[in-house]
Amino acid sequence: MKKRFLFMLALFALLLAACSSDSESENKNSSSSTKTINLGIQQVLSPLWIAKEKGWLEEAFEEVGVKINWTEFQSGPPQFEGIAAGKLDITEVGNTPPLSGQAAGIDFKEIALLSKGKTNNAVLIPEDSDIKSIKDLIGKKVAVAKGSSAYGLLYEAFDKEGVDPSKVEIIQLQPDEAQPAFENGTVDAWATWEPFISYQTVGNHAKALIKCEDIGVFSPLFTIARTDFIEENPELVSIYLKVYKKATDWLNEHPEEAVQFFADLKGLDPVVVEEVLKNTPYEMQVIEEDVIESQQRVADLFVEQGVFGNKIDVETVVENRFIEKLLKGGE
Repeated sequence: MKKRFLFMLALFALLLAACSSDSESENKNSSSSTKTINLGIQQVLSPLWIAKEKGWLEEAFEEVGVKINWTEFQSGPPQFEGIAAGKLDITEVGNTPPLSGQAAGIDFKEIALLSKGKTNNAVLIPEDSDIKSIKDLIGKKVAVAKGSSAYGLLYEAFDKEGVDPSKVEIIQLQPDEAQPAFENGTVDAWATWEPFISYQTVGNHAKALIKCEDIGVFSPLFTIARTDFIEENPELVSIYLKVYKKATDWLNEHPEEAVQFFADLKGLDPVVVEEVLKNTPYEMQVIEEDVIESQQRVADLFVEQGVFGNKIDVETVVENRFIEKLLKGGE
């Protein structure tokens, strides 16, 4: 009797496993019919907002049976957390977060240069500040989002001016925290990027202590993608870049309409928007040697300053094949 019971129990277990397997197979087949691409977007007034709001990306991906899941981020470092977790596939980001991501061992590629970044990052000071140079920041409180592009600018400025970062009180704040802290005087300076630079300089008469071009550095913007996603979905990467280029071309060919588009979308004064777009010119390009050298210089500086514990080779994350094909007229 006991043997018969054990036999029936084993048979039931096998049947249950088979049913479970069939169910999982059905679910898998069902989910594969509607694929999802996870896209990240920041508050930066970039062509990605144009492609999103005009429905160009949704239209292009719907044609191949893919839906978009959008996530908005305040800065680059959280985007890399999404990539590391497999919850973000493609996004755009400034120059420093990729360095931090690479140092942390996150698997991604830079697949296009969006802007060289000569004026899109700055260290801001209030209109009535007595700070005149980077050296005057010694003993002062400076707000910055750790690992952001502005964080990189700040450290490059310290290096060029011979300022020991430990002599400056660096307050790590995301933009939504840094903006009120800067406006109410809790911090003495704010290292940030567009559109926050123009919000402050145009709207609140703040001053830019330095921008990238003032110290001869780049703060480039990149399209980045998760490596596994690139390898498994090269056709979706190509679709994304093609639509991004369409949005970039529209931005550059319709400057007045673009200003009004962003003013309406974000509820901004068109004068502020015009300044933002002037400081962040977009042109999709191959990632060339001058940008790679600039990135390597920042990475090496971070090792020297103890920000990174290990040296990285920034060229290993550069993947130009998609943008090269697109710019040659391929898709």
